Formats: sequence, C-alpha cells, structure tokens
Amino acid sequence: MNVIIKKLGNGIKNVIINDPKTYNSLSYKTINELIKVFKKLNKDTGTKVIILEGAGKGFSAGHNLKEVRGHKNRSNHLKLFNHCSKLMLQIVEGNKPVIAKVHGAAFAAGCQLAASCDLAYSTKDAFFATPGVNIGLFCSTPMVAISRKVNRKIMMKMLLTGEPIKANFAKDIGLINDHFPKSKLNKEVLKVAKNIASKSNLTIKIGKKAFYKQLEMPLRDAYKFTSKMMTLNMMSQDAKEGISAFIEKRIPKWKDK
Repeated sequence: MNVIIKKLGNGIKNVIINDPKTYNSLSYKTINELIKVFKKLNKDTGTKVIILEGAGKGFSAGHNLKEVRGHKNRSNHLKLFNHCSKLMLQIVEGNKPVIAKVHGAAFAAGCQLAASCDLAYSTKDAFFATPGVNIGLFCSTPMVAISRKVNRKIMMKMLLTGEPIKANFAKDIGLINDHFPKSKLNKEVLKVAKNIASKSNLTIKIGKKAFYKQLEMPLRDAYKFTSKMMTLNMMSQDAKEGISAFIEKRIPKWKDK
C-alpha cells in the first residue's frame, strides 16, 4: 500500500503518502489509493479532520516521471492527468477539512496537492515549485490549484522559471498558512486540527461547500447563494444549540444535525 491511514484521536485522521523511494511521487497507483481513502473518510461520520503528509524526506515530487515516460499514447497520458484532477477535486469538494503538512519538497503535482488542501503548513526549510518547464512539460494542471491561491504574476514566474520558493515566501503569497521548525510542525498542525474537530461537523460541511462555490460566482450571485446556505445552516439543530450555548454561557453539545 502506498497510502496509510492513522487515527490521531478527536476525530482526526492522518493520511500518509508512503512511497519514499520515489519521493512520494503521484503514480497512478498512489493517486488511485488516495482517491479511495478520501472517499472512505468523507463518508466516515467519525472523521472530522484529515491531515495529509508524505513519508520520508519530503511531501511529494509530483508525477512519477518514469511512469509518465512509459506511456506511449495520448489516451494513457490523458487518463493519468484526469485521474489526478479527480483527486484534487475530491479534496476540494469533500465534506472534511484537509490540512497539508509539508516537509522537504512539494513540487509540480505535489505542490498542486498541497494547494488543493483547505489549509497548509510546512517546515521552515520546505520548498515549493512548479518545475515542469525545465523538462519541457508545462505545469498546466498544477497551476489550476495554485493560481487559485496566489497572485497571477507570482504564479507565472513560478511556472515560467520553474524556480522553487521557500516556505517564508510561500506564506507571504498565501500558498501556505504558516511554517514552523520541524520539531514543532506536528504539534502546531495538531493544535489547528483539534480546534476544527471541536466544531459541528455539519456546520463545517455546509461552510466548506459554500466557500468554494461562492468563489466561482459573480458578487450578486454569491450573496444570493450564501444567504440560502446560511438559512440552511440556521435551520439545523447544531446552529440552534450553538446560539443557545453562547447565550447561556456553556459549551455546546453538537449532534451534527
């Protein structure tokens, strides 16, 4: 198995890409396993937050170039890139918040994977890049996720030069939320995950869906859509419980209904 799931308690699951010999490259097999894992966890009522990381020296080097080179026809290439896109969409459109925990390098589709996650944290010495141009293969699919997080001029420089950026700059441009010394990364990511896990699962599900959908809408349509979503949320038992708990100065008891 190239993907491992670990239970961390409090409804937090750790998904580990476990193929360090290839720097956790996103081979078709690994992508397929990740899709199945995220599908399983999205249906699991006991899962509240997912932390995604890579085993070994780094997060992920992107697609497995030996595998890519072995594909001899257009249909095989298209199948791989479509499958990878399916994984990214599953993360964005899924019910559970996904946090990328990055160390080492997150390159090409690996950078795309980190950018697709709802939150991303890294070690201080982590690097991010879209280096496809260096091998004659423009990072067209990775740029879809990354360009939705960072400024266009910065994105184009990353794409056109293939040069890696450091964690501090990745934070400045909005690619990651924050960076920490390697010894503190796990503790800090768990702190964020536990905070999110303490909220209503239903509220998080509604809010995540609304956030990504409204980004693609014109302003007026976005307000109409989110007004409906807030009304839907307001009619839930958890919203009523949360408001009552706040007024009564007590801890809410979520039912995820």
